[in-house]
Parts: sequence; structure tokens; C-alpha cells
Amino acid sequence: MNRLSLFAKLSISLVVFWLILFALFPNLLVIGISFLTKSESDFFTFAFSTESYTKLLNPVYLSVFLDSLYLAFITTVMTLILAYPFAYIIATVPKKYKFLLLLLVIIPFWTSSLVRTYALIAILKTKGLLNAFLLSLGLINEPLQIMYTEVAVFIGMVYTLLPFMILPLYVSIEKIDFKLVEAAKDLGASKLNIFKTIIIPLSLPGIIAGSTLVFLPALGMFFIPDILGGAKELIVGSFIRNQFLLFRDWPFGSAASVILLIIMFIMLAFLAKSQKIESSRDKA
Repeated sequence: MNRLSLFAKLSISLVVFWLILFALFPNLLVIGISFLTKSESDFFTFAFSTESYTKLLNPVYLSVFLDSLYLAFITTVMTLILAYPFAYIIATVPKKYKFLLLLLVIIPFWTSSLVRTYALIAILKTKGLLNAFLLSLGLINEPLQIMYTEVAVFIGMVYTLLPFMILPLYVSIEKIDFKLVEAAKDLGASKLNIFKTIIIPLSLPGIIAGSTLVFLPALGMFFIPDILGGAKELIVGSFIRNQFLLFRDWPFGSAASVILLIIMFIMLAFLAKSQKIESSRDKA
């Protein structure tokens, strides 16, 4: 018992040390650098300044954040619409098929998302598989220009983040007591009413969790818009990268990173509160 207790204490200490060293300390460094001054000869000088945050109030930079929020929001909505039927089917099929379907959802995690994004080029380019398929069906007369457009960016974002929405939805839908659905059917409720009044409210925790898990990475993701969108529009992830690697303005890049962190913390706080409410409902 004492050995187990010692092992547990060592494990917890190791995890805490790891989080402090590789999560808390880097974030504190970023926050600290955001209040320093840019140097022409070095990355920054140790002179306190709020200039970086003042610069972010420029409408040009505010539009970068708004464009990123728009991209993340539309991606989240599209992913939710596509993922819900997937999750519902997986949650309601016989158990012997669930493992196979869940495996198909998880398999993309085994490959780098960067590699999968480059693979999408073969499908979306002018002479790619998608255009060849549509031409063979006679649905289009000439190839569609999909690559380096906003459509290509949304396809790539939704494809990459879809599993993050399906899995929380599946867990939430599987917990639903479908006896309620049968009772509603017996009372003459239509399928649409059952979906609106029973399925959606009871799967709301999965919707919130999935939306958060998709929105947060979509907000900071930059390689998909760069590869599939041709880097035509500057988003916050690319903006921060450019400040650090191209312009060597670490305080300004750090200030933008801090604002992004604040947005993410607000989303996580919203998720934690919703889960707390759901937990209290389950106990009741």
C-alpha cells in the first residue's frame, strides 16, 4: 500500500514537473516577452512596453483575428453538420460493427495531418480525382478550380478535424436512453420533433465538447490555409509565425499569441462550465 502510495506520488510529481517545464514555463516566457521592446540587433530588449498590445488594436491586425475567428467558426459548423450523422450511426449500430466504424474514424490519426493535407492536393487539383470523377459523371463540362480557394481551405480543415467532432458526439449520443425515443413515438411525435426535443438536448454536451475541440485548433491552424489556400489570406497562426521567423519581432508575435491564448482559455472555461452543469444534472 505504502509502495503504491509512493509510486502515485512520484507519478503525480513527474506529471506536475513536466507540465511546469514544458507548458507553464513557455507560456510565462511568451507573456513576459510580450511586454518587452523589439530590438533591431536582437530579438528583444529588456525594456517594459505595452506597444505590442497597442499595435494589435490597428484595424489591419484586428481583421486578421476576425478572419481567423470566421474561418474557425465556419469550420466548426460544417464539421458539426457532417459529424452528427456519422456519430449517430456509430452509436446506434449493433455492437459488432461499432469497433470497425470507430477504427475507421481513428485511422487518420495514424498519419501526419500535414501529409494528409498534401494528399488532398491530388484530389482537389484541376486534373485531380474529384474533377475527373465529376467529368466522368457528366455533372460538369470543364474542371472546377478548387485549389487555392476558400472552398479548398474549408475542405481541408473539415477533413482534418472531423474525428475531433465525431468522437465526443458518439460518446454523448451513446448515453441517450432510447426508451424516451420509443415513448415519444408511441405518443405520436414526429421524427423531426423527436430529434429536436430529445436527441439534440441530450447530445448537447457532445456538441459543446466537439465544437470546442474543433474550434480551438482551427483558430490557430495555419498550414492548411497556406497549402490549400495558397496563403492568400493572412490568419492569426500565419501572422504569429511571420512575426517570429520573418520579421524577428518577438514582442509583437508574443502579444498576438497571448490574445490567442486568452480566446482559447475563454472557450475552455465555457466547456468546463457546461460539463459541470451536465454532471450536476446526471447526479440529480
